[in-house]
Parts: sequence; C-alpha cells; structure tokens
Amino acid sequence: MSPAFRVAMDMEPHAKGILLEPFVHQVGGHSCVLCFNETTLCKPLVPREHQFYETLPAEMRKFTPQYKAVLIFVRFADEFGACGNIETKEQGVVSVRFEEDGDRNLCLVAYPLKGDHGTVDIVDNSDCEPKSKLLRWTNKKHHVLETEKNPKDWVRQHRKEEKMKSHKLEEEFEWLKKSEILYYSVEKKGNISSQLKHYNPWSMKCHQQQLQRMKDNAKHRNQYKFILLENLTSRYEVPCVLDLKMGTRQHGDDASEEKAANQIRKCQQSTSAVIGVRVCGMQVYQAGTGQLMFMNKYHGRKLSVQGFKEALFQFFHNGRYLRRELLSPVLKKLAELKAVLEQQESYRFYSSSLLVIYDGKEWPEVALDSDAEDLEDLSEESADESAGAYAYKPLGASSVDVRMIDFAHTTCRLYGEDSVVHEGQDAGYIFGLQSLIDIVTEISEESGE
Repeated sequence: MSPAFRVAMDMEPHAKGILLEPFVHQVGGHSCVLCFNETTLCKPLVPREHQFYETLPAEMRKFTPQYKAVLIFVRFADEFGACGNIETKEQGVVSVRFEEDGDRNLCLVAYPLKGDHGTVDIVDNSDCEPKSKLLRWTNKKHHVLETEKNPKDWVRQHRKEEKMKSHKLEEEFEWLKKSEILYYSVEKKGNISSQLKHYNPWSMKCHQQQLQRMKDNAKHRNQYKFILLENLTSRYEVPCVLDLKMGTRQHGDDASEEKAANQIRKCQQSTSAVIGVRVCGMQVYQAGTGQLMFMNKYHGRKLSVQGFKEALFQFFHNGRYLRRELLSPVLKKLAELKAVLEQQESYRFYSSSLLVIYDGKEWPEVALDSDAEDLEDLSEESADESAGAYAYKPLGASSVDVRMIDFAHTTCRLYGEDSVVHEGQDAGYIFGLQSLIDIVTEISEESGE
C-alpha cells in the first residue's frame, strides 16, 4: 500500500453501519444533508449532480466541495487459511436506510453500496484527482445488518403515532415559514458550535422531511443512494454561512411547464431577475449579544435590491462591528470564480447556489502573548459583553471560503443525453456574480475599507 493510503481514524463506526446525523449548518435548499463524519457530508444522489462531480473540470475544483469516494476491500481466505483482498471497488456513493434505535426512534444509517458492511477510516489520497480524499470501508465477516421488524411492520405499528407526529411537523414547518428571521441566545460558556445542534431550524426541517419521505415509501423501498462530499464548515468553530441562489433562471431544461412557471415566478418576484442573485439562507453569530441569527429563503425572496445589500451587510457584521477584513478576500475569490466560469463552454448551473463561509469566533488580541491555558479562558469570554474591552484580532483571508454547490439541474454539452445544448458562458450566473462583486465593493467602500 502506497504512503498516500496511510490510515487516520476519524470516527467510531455505528454498530451496524455509520449512523448519520443532521448537518446543523445547512441554511438553505430542500435536500437533506447529513453528517457522515466530522469532515464528510452525504446528500441524496441525483444522477446529474453525481455526473457533474465525476466529470468536474480541473479549474473548478477549488470552487466546489471535494467529492469523496469509498474504497471497499473484499476479503478472502483460501483453503490453506491465507487471507487477502480479492477485489477493491471505488465509489463516491453509499446506501442509506432508516432503522430503529434502542428507544424505537427512527434514524438514518449508511452502508457501502454493495452491502459490504464494516468499519470506515479516512485515508489521505491527495495525489488522486479529482478525489482528494478517500473513505476506506473494509468488510468484516459476521458484521451484517439484522433487524427484528421490517419497515412495513414499523409503519403499521406506529401508524397512529406517526400520523400525529406528521401533523405536528406540518404545523412546525408553517411556523418556520412565518418566522423568517430567528434569533437564538447561545450560552456564553462551553462549545458554541455544539450548541448549534439545538438551534438550526432549517436543518431540522430538512432532516424530518427526509425521514418522512423514507417512511412513506417504506412499503416499496428502504434503500437510497447518497453521494459523499466535503464538509466545508468542518474547520470553523462557529461557521457563519450565507447561501445565495445564483443566476437569472432557476429551472432546468427538463422541468415541467408547471415547475418552470413556478421557478420563473420566484425569479421575477425576487432579486434574481434584477441582479441575478438572491438570499436562500443565512446563519450568523452575533458576538455582541451571544445570539445566532437565521434568515430563511422565504425572507430572501421578499428582499429588494437594497434589502439584499442590507442582508449582506448583516452577514458580515458580528453585532459589534463590520468584519471589514473579510471583504477583500471575498471579493478576490468571487473575481477568481468569475474568471473560471467565463472559461466554461456550454455549462448552465441552473438552481445552483453559492456558499460564503467564515468563522464567527475571534481571538482577543490581548491573548496573543499568553499561554495556551489563558487563551482558552479568553476564548470562552469572547461572547460576553465584558470582553468588549479587548481588541479582537482579525483572522485573515484564510478564514473565508466561497464554493458552488447544488448541481442537480446543471447541463453541459459533454453530458450528451440532454435535449438542449447551450453555447457559450452561463451569462445569468456570471451576471449574478458581478452583481455580488459590485455590492460587496459598495459595502467595503462605504465602510472605509
């Protein structure tokens, strides 16, 4: 085995697979995004998005999440007792199903696509392109899923209870639609990022909807393919995330007339038609008050161009002051992305989003000369108003990330089977990028950056 395949344990596997948890930093979209482990997410496989990641142009890789793969090693033992690997399969896809835990709660669990159950390690394989990381899944004998009841039995047994839960869930979702901007107070002691699990309403909504869909289809199937992608927020302690729906058109070429009309209406009634971009979701940590602010897509659709600019300003504001040191790095990355997309022939990124991410956690400058123990104490105080006396040290350009996501409706002449072949650049997406550059530039200039 080459040095690139040295194993680094990343997590303990679930007894019968990998137990998936909600991705608590999901602020937009409708697909359920789940945590496979600390650095890896998985989301429902859509053939076109899977194809996009498999054929991603090299120059675009730095602007998209890394597509990860699973290595499956099938073990054998010959008649003399010698063991070895007779087959190695590489996949960027896992099989996800729902199961009951010990308390009869339904949860989502991932398995290798071919049912070869076993442990999972993260393996650095940075020499491999386009997949810079691989997950290794080694099957083990007797490590097989066993269930006492099939999904049909679960649904029948809990029918009345689930009907009540479903009704309650619908009420909660309606409340979320009406509560378009939410603030939650975060405890000033402890790990802030871990507390997000209890607050993000959009992540909860998507996770519950995914479970409901799978339960509703339990009679017909209980196995779904999910692709594995990089968790872009894993390096941040308190991720601030902005999800922007890009382009002047959102419907794909394969959309029905009803779907296309609905998407056109949403664009016409929002900033998408005017500036080619609209807010699809936002999560911001307000250091001044120790609160988390969430803005959902329903509010984003209602914003005027001026309202969009104010929302962008709010995203870069921590409750005490504007994070001006982040603006130049964001502008640089947006300009680089625009230059890359101007080189892409015939691509159309319909309904794709752009994520802007930075860390809401800052270190007090006074702690720079202190030892590690003092630094940790000060970090806990940073959410407290008493910490306002400290001068905060900017984290710099490396703390900002800009990535494209969601490619379920992407099209390109390279795919071959599409009925419509487009020529030239994706003018609508590029127009949205330029509008975003112009607005961030205005905020920077007006703030004296």
